[in-house]
Amino acid sequence: MSATIRFIENYLDGLQQTIANLPTDTIEQVISILLDSARRGSKVIICGNGGSASTASHFACDLAKNTQVPAAPRFRVIALTDNMALMTAWANDTDYDNVFAAQLTPLVESGDVVIGISCSGNSANVLKAMQVAREQGATTIGFTGDQGGRLPQTVDLCIRVPSPYIEQQEDVHLILEHAICSAIRDRLSQEYASAAAVTSDPSS
Repeated sequence: MSATIRFIENYLDGLQQTIANLPTDTIEQVISILLDSARRGSKVIICGNGGSASTASHFACDLAKNTQVPAAPRFRVIALTDNMALMTAWANDTDYDNVFAAQLTPLVESGDVVIGISCSGNSANVLKAMQVAREQGATTIGFTGDQGGRLPQTVDLCIRVPSPYIEQQEDVHLILEHAICSAIRDRLSQEYASAAAVTSDPSS
């Protein structure tokens, strides 16, 4: 067996162990919070730094599109990572730490949900956005890595990925958003099955 194959196998074995140790109760709480936001018509606003910026955009896409169920409420989702012109304007004209908080300030309202993703838990732009969100009465959720950094202390609910490797932390954050969106779609499908059947019945 080559050294490369051994490395890959060890990486995948570690990833499987990390997934097995995820806090499923906390994940369920996140799903409940997001479902409640959809039912209220509140916004879900997501941000992340570095590789987590891509995860934030991916999460927003899946939450907006892949959770759709006939007759069920739809998510109102904004990814603060998606407007590159606005991000670079705030970074250039003020400070990079402001790229999310400055966008969030006129958008966030009490009852909204704001999700911040940072593997280190110390990304200043994510932490500043969480501060703005809490000041406005939003529910705050963090996705972070093994050590957690400062993020768990600045949010209402936090999922830590129990791995010391940033690559596996980012892997699992993406798995988590897929699992969360899939679970939401399943819940909505069960809750609105009868309504969808009536809507699709040509005799109704």
